[in-house]
Amino acid sequence: MKKDLKVRLSLRITPKRKEKLEQYATENDKTITQVIEELIDTLSVQGKE
Repeated sequence: MKKDLKVRLSLRITPKRKEKLEQYATENDKTITQVIEELIDTLSVQGKE
């Protein structure tokens, strides 16, 4: 069975946005990684569904 490869993502955001992200993750019992991955999965890309 092939494991999903992971890469590290680094980004710059304001402290206020970081706090909001952490609060959302905590309130929804998720990691920040899970929140970001789920958001990315909702994005539509031209030519793909």
